[in-house]
Amino acid sequence: MAESITLEVTRYQHDVDDEPWTQEYDIPLRENWVVLDGLNHIKDRLDGTLSYRWSCRMGICGSCGMMVNGEPQLTCAAFLFDYAPGPIRVEPLANFPVVRDLIVDIGDFMEKLPRVSPWIVREEEQPTSEGEYLQTPAELDEYKQYSMCINCMLCYSACPVYGIDPDFVGPAAIALAQRYNLDSRDEGAAERLETLIHPDGLWACTYVGECTTACPKDVDPAGAIQRYKLSAAIETAKSYLLPGRES
Repeated sequence: MAESITLEVTRYQHDVDDEPWTQEYDIPLRENWVVLDGLNHIKDRLDGTLSYRWSCRMGICGSCGMMVNGEPQLTCAAFLFDYAPGPIRVEPLANFPVVRDLIVDIGDFMEKLPRVSPWIVREEEQPTSEGEYLQTPAELDEYKQYSMCINCMLCYSACPVYGIDPDFVGPAAIALAQRYNLDSRDEGAAERLETLIHPDGLWACTYVGECTTACPKDVDPAGAIQRYKLSAAIETAKSYLLPGRES
């Protein structure tokens, strides 16, 4: 096995470059190294001008998402040996504007996320003296899978609908809406449905499923969206058949 591997890294500075370009770096090929280790080696030893995001290095923060050989990946979980003998192409996440090198502008995602109220909504809080809102294990299981989202945006990068229609609210936002809809403590389902029933909401999803394939936490955004579509269709039918009913 070779002792080194080549990273083909996208470089771009908006005030200097007319378009992105590729720079090659030879880095050590070590068994326990991931792509992020290779980028850190470049930054520390070869080229301090390289720009990218990372934080926890444990697959928790979601900040080190990039395209690795054309696929959205958390670079802290993409082992160099899996791509040997290389080269390994490292690019910024697709479907987002590039700020510099491997850093993308996440402003669109951050603007869309609060639209679905990804928090517990209640009309009235119970008195503090009554303690916690208790849940059964079955109630927890209803939404637990969807609560694992780390907002890494890999699903947005993989989503062909978001790629051609940036108005689409996107898979992570819809999956998080469903996570709270399924929470027994929440009362905000009707409010979220009002937001997501529009053409750029859940009905824009064509169920390609790439979001689920890309998700590093097995959240299954595609499954959450289809489940949400079913509940939305039922609620819409009820509103026509039973006008004036309260949700």
